[in-house]
This record gives sequence, C-alpha cells and structure tokens, in this order.
Amino acid sequence: MAPIRVGVIGAGLAGPVLATMLKQSGYEPVVCERNPGPSEAGIAIALQLNGLRILSQIPGLLESMPRFFLDEFHSYSVMPEDLGVLAQLDQPKKLREETGLGPFGIRRSVLQKKIVEFAEQAGVEFKWGLKLEQLEQLSDGVTVTFADGSKDTFSFVVGCDGLHSNTRKCLFGESPADYTGLCQTGGYAPTPERLKGKHIGINLFGDGAHMTIVPVDDETMGFAVTQREPEAKETWRALDSAGVEAFKCSPVSQWAFDGGELVRNAFGIIKYGLYDRPELKTWHRGRVILIGDAAHPTSPHLGQGANQSFEDADMLVKLLLKHNPSGEDPSTATLEVIYSELEKLRLPRSSEMVRGARAQGEKRVVSGVEECIKRNNYFRELWSDDKNVHARLGAA
Repeated sequence: MAPIRVGVIGAGLAGPVLATMLKQSGYEPVVCERNPGPSEAGIAIALQLNGLRILSQIPGLLESMPRFFLDEFHSYSVMPEDLGVLAQLDQPKKLREETGLGPFGIRRSVLQKKIVEFAEQAGVEFKWGLKLEQLEQLSDGVTVTFADGSKDTFSFVVGCDGLHSNTRKCLFGESPADYTGLCQTGGYAPTPERLKGKHIGINLFGDGAHMTIVPVDDETMGFAVTQREPEAKETWRALDSAGVEAFKCSPVSQWAFDGGELVRNAFGIIKYGLYDRPELKTWHRGRVILIGDAAHPTSPHLGQGANQSFEDADMLVKLLLKHNPSGEDPSTATLEVIYSELEKLRLPRSSEMVRGARAQGEKRVVSGVEECIKRNNYFRELWSDDKNVHARLGAA
C-alpha cells in the first residue's frame, strides 16, 4: 500500500514539525509554502517546556539546535517612582534539572531552518513558492489550486499557514483582523557587559511600554518593545533609517537595567502591529483542518504561539494513529471523528491562551504613574506564586 499523501500548507514552524511527525507515522506529507525558501523574518523566541516536549519526539532535533538555555527570569520596573526588582526567578534552571528540558532562546529564523532541515532528512518533500488559492473538496480527497495555476490532490489537507492563512480564508471566508491597540518594535543587540555569561531572560516595565529580552547566544540578545500606537500593519517590516533613528532616540533608549543600551545598539529592527482574529468555533470543514496560528492566532505576550502550534501537531498525529491505525486512506467520516476530537481537546486550551495573551498585553502596557505602580504590584504578586510561574513556563 502506497503511503497516504497529506497536503501541509505552510512551512513556518508548525508545518515542518507536523510533516516530520506524519512521516514518522507512515504518511507521505508534502509541504507547500508561499515563500521561496526559509525566511529570515522574525526575532528571538523562547521555547517553553510544553513545546519542547513535542520537539523532543523528533530524534536529535533539540540536540542539534544552538540552544541558549535560560537559568533565570528577571523583571524590573524602570519607572523612576518605583525603580527596582519585581521578580528574580530561578525556576527555568530548576525545571531543566528536574525534567531534562528547559526554556531557551533562539532566533526564529534559525529554528525554522533547523526544523525544515530535519523534515527534509526524514524524507519530507517541500514545494517552495506555491501559494494556495483554492480548495476543492472531493469524496476521497482535496484538490489544491495554487497561484501559479498548478494543482495537486491529497487525501487530506492541514493548513499551517499562519496569521494570514489562505487555507482559513478558503474554508471560512475573509475574517477581519482585530487590532489590539499594541505594536511591537524588536531586533537584536550585542549583549551588555553586565549580562555576558549570564543566562537570564528579562522583562522591563515602563510608562506606556514593556520590553522583553531573550539571549540567543553568548554575544547577542533579542528584544521586543510593546507600546500603544495608532493602527500599524500586522506584517513584519524593517524600519527605514528615519524610523530606526527615531526608535534609538526614543524614551525607551534611556531605560535602566540594560534596556536602553540594547535599544541604542540595536540592529535588524522590525516593527509590526499585534492583531487577533475572530475566534473560530470549528477548525475544520470536510477533509481540511487548520492548526497553529491559522486556527488560533495569538499575540505574543505569553510566549506560547509556536508552542501551542506544536501541541496541535502532536495531538493531530496521535489521533490519526488512534482512529486510523492501519494508515489507510481515511474516509471523510473518520477524519470528521479525528478533527472533532482534536477540537474538543485543543480548542478550549488554545482559546484560553489567546485570551490570556491579550489580557497580559493590556496589563503590561499602561500609562501614568498610578496605573504603572498598580501594574508593578500585580506582577510582583503574580510571580511570587510558583504555580503561576510554572504555568508561564509551559510546565503546567
């Protein structure tokens, strides 16, 4: 029996991981990606314990990555009226010692290239430069039409094509993006002398802004500054020279606890608006399903976007093995059972994460001394509870 061909739309983070796990399970995934190759876009991300548990199922993947493990998370207020420590936590190191897995910082572009590389080594086929335009549902398959006019037919299709998902649009029509009122400006900078040799992730809280900092290697840190602004485009885009200069001279450039130094010395600066999509009640139609940001796009304030997409991929493969153990071409009725069970298991958790991330953004970015001190006290109390910290690290 020939392996069942599965169309995986999108080669960001979820797509290659799903494809590798499908290949390991006896399927024949084909990854179709609109971009001509792996992207250099994006900034640093921190992989959390829940996502790492999934990636550890791909032999050798985590060990091959340039992991910069985080030992601690520090949070500071840079408000002159409340200057100082909000929290200093060593749970990341403790988790790594207890479980063998622990949060680490990595450039998004490096992570994508590595998971694509491992997928290709596993025998996954990638088709670059193919943008999905149409889906035609058949009784025993799905025909995909691409922007160049070419077509391909698969047993079933999984849309992993992110925030701007064409798969989602084909299934459910256009859905207007909802601007959260927040935008981020981020990039990389040389590690300040005080932080060299230290494995610390940092949050800085100021008046009208929040900054998160993640080291990606011994010499470099990634950062993102979140602020309230009139509506900004949701796509990553490099700032022009005037925008870079304005950012490097902004009030954030004078922040304490190394934040200002990072801003003044930054390179590779990008800016993007933070958007939500309307919550879907179902992620599938017929033989096609969405996972990851295509199904439940989230703002980045909980650091769970990639990690949640890995959970989706893992659960989908587990349910395929449960309900289609023979690996034969699944009927539409079988896929309906699989997809419905996936939604039952994953929709409540992902919806909670989306709402929680948006709420975190609202709490982090406030203006005025009184409101900022209230916020600081909220986070002091939140991070004094180990249960909350473990949940934040994906360990709950």
